[in-house]
This record gives sequence, structure tokens and C-alpha cells, in this order.
Amino acid sequence: QVELVESGGGSVQAGGSLTLSCVASGYTASSFCLGWYRQAPGEEREAVAIIDNDGSPSYADSAKGRFTISKDNANDILYLQMNSLKPEDTAIYSCAAPTACSVVVRTFFFWGQGTQVTVSS
Repeated sequence: QVELVESGGGSVQAGGSLTLSCVASGYTASSFCLGWYRQAPGEEREAVAIIDNDGSPSYADSAKGRFTISKDNANDILYLQMNSLKPEDTAIYSCAAPTACSVVVRTFFFWGQGTQVTVSS
């Protein structure tokens, strides 16, 4: 049974940093494209960043220059380092495996439950 469990969310002030982690079990993380997605209240879910099987990342425009996605294949852990956080980054952040490795893909093999990130001004 595949399971993704996120952690590392919290409350920070604008300009602060957080690192999210997503631990995978039941499958081999290196075998799938993985990504971070977020959903703010009243908004649609959006991609933040994805990373392919070879470790090549792609970012949404909102994340470029501030967020870094990475993965530890040996331990099946996906990370999202978030710097220079803004209030508009406030959302529930989830990790997921999209069915194709693109930030525009909206179908997924599996999802995590998510972790709340709150950025205050």
C-alpha cells in the first residue's frame, strides 16, 4: 500500500523559511515523478514544483527563485525548501505523484494528506 506522509509545515513570518518533507512508503520514490502542490482556501490546487526520475526539477512561476525541490532516493524522501516566504504562500501543501512529469498535469497516481503552511505579514 502506497503512503505519502508530509511534515514540516508551520507558521512563519513573511521572509522566513520552511522545509517540507514527504516520506514515501510502499513504492520506490526514484521510480516516479514526484511533486509538491498547494491549495489555499477558496482556491484551486496548483503545482508548486516537480522533480523527475533523474532529479531534474521544474517550478511554477510563483516558486522560481525561492523554492527548491529535491529528493533522497535512498530513503524515499521528497523535500521542498521554501525561502523568502510570502503571505500568499499560505496553503495546505501536499506531495503527490503526477501521471506525467509536468507542472500542468492534474491527474495523479497517489497523494499525501498535506501539511499546513501559514505565512503572516
